[in-house]
Amino acid sequence: MAWGVLGGILQAASPLAFPWLQPSTVHGMGLVLIAAVYIGFGVADGRTEVLAVETGVAAAFVGVAAVAVTGSGWLLVAGLAGHGLKDLWQHRTGFVANTRWWPPFCATVDFVAAALLAVVVLADLRVGW
Repeated sequence: MAWGVLGGILQAASPLAFPWLQPSTVHGMGLVLIAAVYIGFGVADGRTEVLAVETGVAAAFVGVAAVAVTGSGWLLVAGLAGHGLKDLWQHRTGFVANTRWWPPFCATVDFVAAALLAVVVLADLRVGW
């Protein structure tokens, strides 16, 4: 979990590594990247229905990210929190095989990043939302 907290802090701070881009663009790309990991898990699982579900979920997060790039920062917060909830569901159900350690780690990353972004949005820090 400690690594997940560190990952969440790094995820929230990721726009600092790309100062020429709007922070919302960087966070949108990050949301797409973390959602796409689940397509890989679906492929590794090998079951068609798992791959279909994971691809559909990833596509939904791509949609949220695309709208969030020019929309409210709250969409990015919701996307990250929603991804964390998906991780918790995965951990509880074991829907995708061989992911025992990944969902708790990823949920921690998502929830920490969502919380930090929520602080930025609430503080109305003008960082490209």
